[in-house]
Amino acid sequence: MFRPKLLDTIKGYTGAQLLRDGLAGLIVGIVALPLAIAFGIASGVSPEKGLFTAITPVSSFRHWAAVGCRSAALRELFIVIVYGIVQQYGINGLIIATFLAGIMLIVMGMAGLGTVIKFIPYPLVVGFTSGIALVIFSSQMKDLLGLDIKTVPADFLEKWRIYAAHLGSMNPYAFLIALGTILITFLWPRITYKIPGSLIAILITTLLVQFFHLPVETIGSRFGQFSSTVASPGIPPPRPGNDSPHDPAGVYDRPCLAGSSHCCRPWWQMA
Repeated sequence: MFRPKLLDTIKGYTGAQLLRDGLAGLIVGIVALPLAIAFGIASGVSPEKGLFTAITPVSSFRHWAAVGCRSAALRELFIVIVYGIVQQYGINGLIIATFLAGIMLIVMGMAGLGTVIKFIPYPLVVGFTSGIALVIFSSQMKDLLGLDIKTVPADFLEKWRIYAAHLGSMNPYAFLIALGTILITFLWPRITYKIPGSLIAILITTLLVQFFHLPVETIGSRFGQFSSTVASPGIPPPRPGNDSPHDPAGVYDRPCLAGSSHCCRPWWQMA
């Protein structure tokens, strides 16, 4: 019978453990929140959606985990899939796809299909993850070089064609900030492992940009002020995105909130 591990670990939990866990959670949270924003942007959605996605499932996972040594974290591998869905069907199509994926995972877990993974060839796993890493790397070249491109296409080869065409708009300040971030992240562990290098990189680069007023985009300059409210929960019908051939004017890509009287196009009319 399933029993959340939290019910067992809470017994005999000491103040010293709480202090250590609290400090570890604080450091991880400080690093994870900017990472969640980055994943949201890379997936083609607004930054606050990345924050909600990071906070909600990760915080609830620990309460229902069946073992005490398992962690939950953001997965950059899904950026490629999520970006393609958002570009073609919009954020509402992504919500529907997420629900369907969750239902499939539950059904496969109940059917005991997790044991099938032992038959998957290891080279396939390496090739899959390496390919995903290459695609994610290509999707970040616009911001890495500071290129003046409004919309990055989802297709891999089309991305590089657009990058080559706009190479003249490269921002050297953005490239140096990105390069410095990479170097700090990889070299900081030689100094200490207690503080993550990514946290140091965030602090140093942010201070440099603000103190010297470097001409690079920030989260605030690109997306404006974050909304301080959360929309009411609801399950909106899927709608094509702004650049979809089904909806070139973007009429059906407006927010769909619970209780809204706006009529949405049914999914069977999207073909």
